[in-house]
Amino acid sequence: MKLYPLQFRPILKDRIWGGTKLKSYLNKPITSEITGESWEISTVENNVSIISNGFFEGMTLNEVINKFSEEVLGKKVYKQFGKQFPLLFKYLDARDDLSIQVHPNDELAAKRHNSFGKTEMWYVMQADANAKLIVGFKEKSSPEQYLKNLENSTIVDILDVKNVNQGDVFFLETGTIHAIGAGIVIAEIQQTSDITYRIYDFDRKDANGKTRELHVDLALQAINYNKVEAQKDYAKVPNVSNVIVNCPYFTTNFIPLDGEITIAKNQQSFTVYMCVAGSFELLYREDKYQYKIGDTILIPAKMSGFEIKGKASVLEIYIS
Repeated sequence: MKLYPLQFRPILKDRIWGGTKLKSYLNKPITSEITGESWEISTVENNVSIISNGFFEGMTLNEVINKFSEEVLGKKVYKQFGKQFPLLFKYLDARDDLSIQVHPNDELAAKRHNSFGKTEMWYVMQADANAKLIVGFKEKSSPEQYLKNLENSTIVDILDVKNVNQGDVFFLETGTIHAIGAGIVIAEIQQTSDITYRIYDFDRKDANGKTRELHVDLALQAINYNKVEAQKDYAKVPNVSNVIVNCPYFTTNFIPLDGEITIAKNQQSFTVYMCVAGSFELLYREDKYQYKIGDTILIPAKMSGFEIKGKASVLEIYIS
């Protein structure tokens, strides 16, 4: 069986803060006015991606990994994680502000939820004028200060609010308090985890007049109260894999593609490409595959050599 680049049916999530840009901007098949997330590659329980192309069409990612574990995941990844796919890939459309939230680290998440923690990275694909994000505290804080501002509904006053533009990148280690602001489309790369502690939701009510659950006490032990520098500067050399983030959980490179690149891999890890602008084609042996903005592609580790060509901005993700 010859493995090939895998694509998946998007798992679409309606959110109180969602909109319609996932359809108008990224061509996702949404049917509501409040779609906030497209889960592109997932093995989160009850949200396992289904393959949408080729020989394995209709099978789940877990089924293919069970049959071809090392060939899909890679030698190192399989040794480290077994048959568990360790990352989750999403596109997000924030029509409104997301809640202020935090994610626990591996140790806390394992103890409380039998889960991985949730280290994540954001790449800003599109941002309206004056769009903003929250990442961490303005200055070093404390549990007491955090609770005091939360009680007074002034939590935003002590948080670091940043203006954002297309191409900005933020790396959020676990414990970093954060929120995506209105008017932003983001590509998100994270550990396989759906554990989020919601701290403050701007007193919003859903369609039934109810406020969403908060996790103020759970967050107390999870938060990093130090000031952090989450925004990442990175090179944009054409037709080169420019490193943005290299952490124990994933490596993300930025490829400004303007022509053709030959890619060589060592079969230690799968590779994922997220097309965040433009379009490109991938050539593997005698086969050609076409991709455009909004596409997410899983390259099995067994595919150790191929070419990509076109005019596109591409995120390249693997485990080092």
